[in-house]
Amino acid sequence: MPQQIPDESGFLPRLRAQWPRIAAEMLRGGIAATVPSGLPEDHFNDEVLPAIILCGNAAFEALAYDRALSYDEVHAFAAPVAERHAEDRLPLRTLLTGIADSAQILLAEAAALAGPADLAELVTFGQRLLTLLSNINITVVSTYTEVEQSIYHAEREARRELCAALVAGRPAAGLAARADTAVADSYSVLSIRLDVDDSPVSAAHLITRRRMRLLQRALDELTTETTPSLFDGVHGTALIAGYASATAHRQERWQMLADRLTEQFGADVHVIVTPDVAPEDLPAAVADGGELAELAAALGRPAGAYGLDDLLLEYQITRPSPARDRLAARVSPLFEQPHLLDALQAHLKHGANRKEAAREVFVHPNTLTYRLRRVGELTGLDPADPHDSRILAAALTVTRLQHRPIRA
Repeated sequence: MPQQIPDESGFLPRLRAQWPRIAAEMLRGGIAATVPSGLPEDHFNDEVLPAIILCGNAAFEALAYDRALSYDEVHAFAAPVAERHAEDRLPLRTLLTGIADSAQILLAEAAALAGPADLAELVTFGQRLLTLLSNINITVVSTYTEVEQSIYHAEREARRELCAALVAGRPAAGLAARADTAVADSYSVLSIRLDVDDSPVSAAHLITRRRMRLLQRALDELTTETTPSLFDGVHGTALIAGYASATAHRQERWQMLADRLTEQFGADVHVIVTPDVAPEDLPAAVADGGELAELAAALGRPAGAYGLDDLLLEYQITRPSPARDRLAARVSPLFEQPHLLDALQAHLKHGANRKEAAREVFVHPNTLTYRLRRVGELTGLDPADPHDSRILAAALTVTRLQHRPIRA
């Protein structure tokens, strides 16, 4: 039997030509319009918009051959998206309302493009759309139910409880059994920090749940099992069993994790890695790791994975002590004259290369020399002297932390 040739006349080809624009409008006027205010405008773009476009393309293709998409075909597009929404705790009613609103937008666009001669085709399109909408809704409801009842979901919750007990130093053998695992002899502790501002209260829960899902997925793929972790949307801890040393290969994996999270979260992510930690030492390691993550962010270090050795000097000189306070006092006058502070920072960065330092602060080298002389007069430390220069660098590290607001 000859293959049926799709009809390229009528309003459907015109509608399909506008599909990318219509799909984006369906997202904006559908689910994106029903969720709490305060979410980023592109919150759903990466995960939802591609599914809308792909499902629509498949539906147009089926319409061209005068058939409707089967439930299994619709399920393949809709189920992964519904699963992510369910894990993010997006209310089912909110999602179904958004889907219905999106369908109304599509129907209105179709009616606007159809002419009097396209009435029969428009009616067929409406019938197919109702069938598609029904299959999407059935998929969404069943997926939400599966997520709530899934053993995998329960296992992840059990491992979160296990992680909470371990980092608090509480007995964990019973929780480990519930999580279908055992307390390891040692762990690599990952202390994770996002450099983000607080989200609006109305959107904070949904944003946090999405970040939790993305982090857990990244960790599970990294270790091929459900990783015990805690995460509040900004600060987190993950316990990786079995990595007793920080080899170059493993360091590369941690860096890849930080890079992936930075891209997915749209914000710098600092991961502090503390290897070979015995269970009884986890509370102290977690506290130190969290402090190091704050330090890396406060110092403006690039997003990535770090260990104590990478921040050894900065960590030591920023410990509370009389010496730290005296260091900060030496350079405190410079914070009242930002041009002198900038000159000193440029000098410390470029060392003997006076031209590069002057270029960075947009002044003549002679002007830079004058400003550095003023720094010496105000602090009693000569930036040109190697010993004094090291003291100034340490003092700036301390004061940079004191003057930079730490986001929480």
